[in-house]
Amino acid sequence: MAASDPVAELLLRATEQLRSAFGGLPAFEPALAGAADTGRMAAVLDEVAHRLGDNYPYFHPLYAGQMLKPPHPVARAAYALAMAINPNNHARDGGRASSAMEMEAVGALAGMFGWTEGPGSYLGHLTSGGTMANLEALWVAGELAPGKRIVASEQAHYTHGRISHVLKLKFDPIAADGRGRMRLDVLEDELKKGDVGTVVATLGTTGIGAVDPLVGILELKEKYGFRVHVDAAYGGYFRLIREELGGEARGAFEAMERADSIVVDPHKHGLQPYGCGCVLFRDPAVGRFYQHDSPYTYFTSKELHLGEISLECSRAGAAAVALWATQKLLPLTPGGEFARGLAQGRRAAVELDRRVRADSRFVALAGGEPELDIVVWAVQAADRLEASDRAKKVFEIATTHDLHLALVQLPQSWFGSGSGWSGSDGEYVTCLRSVLMKPEHEAWLDAIWERLTAACAVLTADLCQ
Repeated sequence: MAASDPVAELLLRATEQLRSAFGGLPAFEPALAGAADTGRMAAVLDEVAHRLGDNYPYFHPLYAGQMLKPPHPVARAAYALAMAINPNNHARDGGRASSAMEMEAVGALAGMFGWTEGPGSYLGHLTSGGTMANLEALWVAGELAPGKRIVASEQAHYTHGRISHVLKLKFDPIAADGRGRMRLDVLEDELKKGDVGTVVATLGTTGIGAVDPLVGILELKEKYGFRVHVDAAYGGYFRLIREELGGEARGAFEAMERADSIVVDPHKHGLQPYGCGCVLFRDPAVGRFYQHDSPYTYFTSKELHLGEISLECSRAGAAAVALWATQKLLPLTPGGEFARGLAQGRRAAVELDRRVRADSRFVALAGGEPELDIVVWAVQAADRLEASDRAKKVFEIATTHDLHLALVQLPQSWFGSGSGWSGSDGEYVTCLRSVLMKPEHEAWLDAIWERLTAACAVLTADLCQ
């Protein structure tokens, strides 16, 4: 972990401030957490710390594998502070302050996507993650277009197919091009059948960070009529630095405000603890599908409160507090400190991709540089099976050099004729994958490349024996 962790110090002062807010209440001793238990609790926490040491160091810049990013210290401190109260944002009586903070934090996310008119002009709330957020979006889609299909790119997250099955909605995948993006020609063929109710556009696929052609999808919407749901669970925050992206990706992020619904995960690029997702609807009238009544919920507002616009009931108010605190410290503004951190990771990815393309030991994607901050490459070999085997070995050897990458299977056709592999387009090759989502990755790229090179040297030596 970092050499110095400010969270404990931050919490000391804030805890006293919170305690004083309730200073008028009579003193009492918690039944299960008294002073006499401090020593026992410390012993248990020592064991917890020991057990947690058996984990991947995803907080470190040398962890460059999966979509894992450490929460900001202010988020960790705010979350821990809120735990002293343990608010429940299902209803305002369960989390009055945290509910207000959630609405403000969600408003900032909506504003980032161009929905700047304020509450009442959109509907949105936090969720336990992107899966639940996407479920709510597709549930509303099904309510608005009953019996119609959901379609998404074959490279979209598998959760869309699974969610559609849970909701009893017909789902079909749309073929992707060599850059992992939905093919508009194949989409239009499906639209001509007249039974598509919702198209899911992914802005930042899990595999390679591909950005679906949202502008083209929106043009087809004008012709055929359907809902557009944008799954930007991973890529949503890149709207802040869209000017630094390639033309097609930039156009997609500029067009986000025209979507019917959007999902983003603050626990990915948003520096939040798990789990923190968000779903937004452009039309607040969809709140009618959520409305309910119960004898044990206190309705304290004439407006729809958070418990009335969420399929989840109990929700951690601490997640809202942590997000609010982070956005207060690091506003979601283009050119701001938060946006500059995104840009650093993006530059690191582009530079890593450049080095891969210049190295004869590797095979880069034929489609060009990464659209966001995920880099994928294959290891050169005589055929795809040997290339897959070598990628797995480099992956394993790299961990002995404290470099943690990831593996992904991609169509071998995405690597073009430069690979020299034979076989059908439907065959897959296992590749190395790096998610450079930490701002520190730009400064650590030389160290990452040095360790990757060392791992390849070990593999070469092994092959020569």
